Amino acid sequence: MSRFLFLLSVTIAALLAVLVSAMNAAGVDIELAFFHVAAPLGIALVVAFTIGMLAGLLWRAHWMAELLRERGRLRRALRLAESQARNAAAAGDKPV
Repeated sequence: MSRFLFLLSVTIAALLAVLVSAMNAAGVDIELAFFHVAAPLGIALVVAFTIGMLAGLLWRAHWMAELLRERGRLRRALRLAESQARNAAAAGDKPV
């Protein structure tokens, strides 16, 4: 089911990109630091949107990696604290 929804959303996105490109056929000049490109406005919009989506996905993947790394660190700290508490309880000491 999720594969079908993914394919459906990709198809809808592609159709919307074609529609945006067809509705915005005027030319636009894009000047970046290293090159100059002339392209239809619709294509420029679709490319800019795609680059923005990819940048957002990369940022989100980096954020998730940091979150998982922090979760692992907290789990290790919890295991260590539980181990120390068990050892202290077995020795009859007060937990710290």
